Amino acid sequence: MIAVRGLNHAVLFVSDLERAISFYGTTLGLAVAAREPRANAAFLRAKDSDNHHDLGLFGLGAGARRPASGHTGLYHLAWQVNTIDELAEARDALLRSNAYHGESSHGATKSIYGFDPDGNEFEVMWMLPREEWGTYEFGAPVEPLDLEAEVERWAGVATAQRYSAHAREEQL
Repeated sequence: MIAVRGLNHAVLFVSDLERAISFYGTTLGLAVAAREPRANAAFLRAKDSDNHHDLGLFGLGAGARRPASGHTGLYHLAWQVNTIDELAEARDALLRSNAYHGESSHGATKSIYGFDPDGNEFEVMWMLPREEWGTYEFGAPVEPLDLEAEVERWAGVATAQRYSAHAREEQL
């Protein structure tokens, strides 16, 4: 058995590297941490990330085919935000960029979905505080999300940062 600690980063093939960098920068706030011109690649990092990079992008060129829906392979990436308020902001950002695809409640997590310019699906999610999971601990329903009601209930409650190494260091 391999004792993994979590997913460190994801890598996507994209048709237009600069367009993808712009999209992920504008929509999710990811910044270029490094580039590898020989591979037409860029490595992006989230603002408060402890990773060297959270997302790698490899540009294939304008002739690259989009991912086929309904075939095996990657379904989506999930990006966690720290508060439900940030999830509401994420929905607004996806709507403004015409990238919004839908939303749902999975019990312990609340999710907004979008597509990048190459058709790669991603999720932006917020997780309930661990002590509030209750019956959702071992379940993952797919239910309609009433984001306004969730914002009213959970406004200002942070969950993502308290699990990061960076946040633990700040608490010491």
